[in-house]
Amino acid sequence: MSDDNANNSPASRLKGLIAKRKGLGSRKTLLVLGPVVLVLAVALGYPLYLRIMTHESTDDAFVEAHVVSMSPRVAGHVAEVPVHDNQWVEKGDLLVQVDQRTFQVALDVAKARLQSADAAMQEAEAEVSAARSLVAQRNAALSSNRSELAQARAGVDEYAAGHSRDENDFKRMDEMVEAGAVSRQEYDHARAQAAVSKAKLLSARKKIDTQSAQIRQAVASAQAAEDELLQAQAVVDKRRAEANEAEAQVRQAELDLSYTRITAPCAGFVTKKSVEPGAYVQVGQQLLSVVGRDVWVVANFKETQISGMRPGQPVDIEVDAYPDVVFKGRVDSIQRGTGSRFTLLPPENATGNFIKVVQRVPVKIVLDRRNGGNGYLLAPGMSVIPDVDLADRPGHDGLAAADPGRATAMQ
Repeated sequence: MSDDNANNSPASRLKGLIAKRKGLGSRKTLLVLGPVVLVLAVALGYPLYLRIMTHESTDDAFVEAHVVSMSPRVAGHVAEVPVHDNQWVEKGDLLVQVDQRTFQVALDVAKARLQSADAAMQEAEAEVSAARSLVAQRNAALSSNRSELAQARAGVDEYAAGHSRDENDFKRMDEMVEAGAVSRQEYDHARAQAAVSKAKLLSARKKIDTQSAQIRQAVASAQAAEDELLQAQAVVDKRRAEANEAEAQVRQAELDLSYTRITAPCAGFVTKKSVEPGAYVQVGQQLLSVVGRDVWVVANFKETQISGMRPGQPVDIEVDAYPDVVFKGRVDSIQRGTGSRFTLLPPENATGNFIKVVQRVPVKIVLDRRNGGNGYLLAPGMSVIPDVDLADRPGHDGLAAADPGRATAMQ
């Protein structure tokens, strides 16, 4: 009876009422805060979900730049190295000077040989000129002999006609002198005239023989002069070839002398210098490198990440060296081939057991500001994490305006 009274006491009823009100308050708080928490979760999670769905990132990415390895084209002792590590140099600045004395002597010897070859060629050309003059002289003599032969042949015809006339006259006189129709004096005159014309005819024929012999001799002399001219021209050709060879040797010696000066092919920073004055360097030996100022990023994305990637898409770049800085860039190009395809020994999947491995595709990313801007040092090999915004999809029109060749390749 006492327990029932205790439970029905005012204090007990007050405690029960308070407990009931606390339960109702908790349920009301849950009913009010539940939707608020859900809305906040959706508001905060949806952008994160969208970013995950519209962005691709990788930690297999590094800074790249133009790195030119400098090596000598000629062997020799180093006379001077006017640069030091990490020094900025302009295009054409002297990096390494190889001792020039040996190459200068070789150039002087080559020039002397060229002068000697030129003198020999001039002498041979003079001999050709003399041979040409002799050929012209011999040809002129041959022409003169032929003209004299033609005149002699004409004289033979004339003397033959005169001798035929005088012989006929003498025969008539011989018949008439027996009949007493002409005097003895006229007969003797006719006989003498026939003998004279015969002698002239014989002399003309002898002259023809003489002129023919002279022509044969002149032809032989002219041929000999032609042969001498050909020989002189052959000597000139030989001397000209020797002169050309000597000139080529001079140019080669000049090139070797110029190669003793190793200059910067582009502006950049001297890096990894491994040469000092007095050292003997060989052809092709790496002496130092020149790193250009312009840098970019090469990111090796998985092949499953590049389906929505296009040139021109914006990229947020985080550099491990500057964790609180975000660099801005854009996708420049996507390599036509995976990284493994261009290794020294590409995998041959047609033989042996095949295990599928997700391949990596290099993507070139350029920075919006040169070298990152704001004085931050970005050097080749530094690790970065690029984040590509796939939601930004540049059209072919804009891409064509920037780079028509690339737009054609993307179509």
